Amino acid sequence: MIRARLPSPQKPLSRAFAHRGPDPDHHHGREDRERHGGGSLPPARLGRPGFASRERPAVTAIDWVIVAAFLLVSLIIGVWFTRRAGRNLSEFFLSGRSLPWWALGTSMVATTFAADTPLAITEYVRRDGIWANWFWWTLAIGHVLAALVFSRLWRRAGVLTDNELIELRYEGRSAAFLRLFKALYFSTVYNLIVMGWVTAAMSTVFSAFLDIPIAASVAISLSVAAVYALLSGMWGVVATDIFQFVVAMAGSVAFAVIAADQAGGMDALVRSLGEAGLADRMNLLPGAGASSAVWLNFFACVGLMWWANHGADGGGYIIQRMMSARDEKHALIGTSWFALAHYVLRMWPWIVVALASMVLLPRLMPAGAAVDDRQAYPALMAVLLGPGWRGVFVAVFLAAYMSTMVTHINWGASYLVHDVFRRFLRPDASEKSLVRLSRAISLVNLILGGLVALFIGRITAAWELVWALGAGVGAVLILRWFWWRINAWSEISAMGTSVLLTAGIMVRDVVSGTETPLWAKAAVVVFGSLVVMLAVTFWTVPVSREKLQKFHERVSPGGFWPFPGGGFGCRILAAWLGGVAAIYASMFILGSLVLGNTGDLIWQSGLLLIGLAGLWFGLRSPGSSRPGA
Repeated sequence: MIRARLPSPQKPLSRAFAHRGPDPDHHHGREDRERHGGGSLPPARLGRPGFASRERPAVTAIDWVIVAAFLLVSLIIGVWFTRRAGRNLSEFFLSGRSLPWWALGTSMVATTFAADTPLAITEYVRRDGIWANWFWWTLAIGHVLAALVFSRLWRRAGVLTDNELIELRYEGRSAAFLRLFKALYFSTVYNLIVMGWVTAAMSTVFSAFLDIPIAASVAISLSVAAVYALLSGMWGVVATDIFQFVVAMAGSVAFAVIAADQAGGMDALVRSLGEAGLADRMNLLPGAGASSAVWLNFFACVGLMWWANHGADGGGYIIQRMMSARDEKHALIGTSWFALAHYVLRMWPWIVVALASMVLLPRLMPAGAAVDDRQAYPALMAVLLGPGWRGVFVAVFLAAYMSTMVTHINWGASYLVHDVFRRFLRPDASEKSLVRLSRAISLVNLILGGLVALFIGRITAAWELVWALGAGVGAVLILRWFWWRINAWSEISAMGTSVLLTAGIMVRDVVSGTETPLWAKAAVVVFGSLVVMLAVTFWTVPVSREKLQKFHERVSPGGFWPFPGGGFGCRILAAWLGGVAAIYASMFILGSLVLGNTGDLIWQSGLLLIGLAGLWFGLRSPGSSRPGA
């Protein structure tokens, strides 16, 4: 058991990861615990220079100056790359395939470092505990595999978008239909949901600080992103990502330090959580008293979610950066750096703030004020931060927001322009006209994303819905690289079944008034889609040998192909397992240091050494049997 230093009371945990609607009993129980916790807190350290009193002060001129300076720097970076991005689609969407590893990897981290992420993680921690983040921690298994294997395969493919691979791998009308459908689905439905929840998160922050209506805060957020998103393409996206990642990461660490200090330090924070009956919120794994449903949800996440998702072989905007790399080596190292920073470095400051919010907010908020889990992070910022600091942290959230929005705008436009307009409507269109169209489509997507934001309720619910809609297609996305028998109908059937089963479960929940547990959703959607996909694969005609051979010669994926050569060798398995162990061990070590749980450092350090040894063994010889690789 991995837990904080203070032992957790043995009591059932709440249902993890599942959609949760309003539950008065659940929230009342937490409020009782928080009131109890509030009584045991050390006196809040209010009145220091730079920190707010309990009465929230107005945003001052210095705050606006700081925010304006941040926006100005971002705008300058965007304008700087405008001319280069306007040359052709490769420059606009892939930076001319010339990005070094550190740039593309940092850009990946910045893109996933969205304004919604600290809000969602705070919601998980306050609702169920640190361990509820296994909903997305499990994706580290797939991201390590993507770094070691798929990053190199995507770079070899030489396509402009990941959808273009469909007609490189498959053939006929079914392949054309699949490319068109995926381009439309991910550039509109999926992309708008993501931009909507990110914008909703940003508007939550704006509302907490500026006390303005949600619609107005959405408009402000969209205006910020629109200024340079249309100018600089992927060059500007990556350059601003690097700047904004540094700002956002530094700000997150600073606020975690401030929040912990206000609680009396980490030792006092851990002690206060225990005295308030909230020690179970610090567990990194479900407690011994957890119900069977909690454990079923946990194992569903660990066993299924890392491969049962629509980004099983990388994921759209991650793949976009893999294909932007200078070569395979830069793609591999850059994606590896992303995995390390994404899972180990960036999350612990948010978790510290989430824990601090459970003991600080009851003391610092006005009497009778209620804060839901989604709003806890910005609410704590509003009551702790005074003039100057507020401007800094508005800039931090703007950095996280802008880096994500411009990526989704650019990525969505690449699908509509390259996979829809040029492929099916105007194959002879000039590069200049396509770049102009890309900018126009980006603007439309931005506006639609803002409209969707007005209907996003709980951010984690949107996360879980997006996962469920694509859960059934993960297996086929991996198999298409390594098994010749997969065809376009395999993907079509998997996607269609996943969407239909998810919709059916949602209808069932509404009609019955009960909620299907996550593990049951996962089992039905994933295995139902897998069975249908395999049946359709063997029932339909395979891709022609000539088409398969061209793909194999170009990509050399290895696996079950009727052609010799290619592949990565058996050592890649050791590298993959070692990389996964190293990521999780590093994550646990940092968590133990933060929470003061030094007793687990010995076995965690041992796991890290084993993981690094496996990684070294797996990569010390040539990683591919592909000639010239």
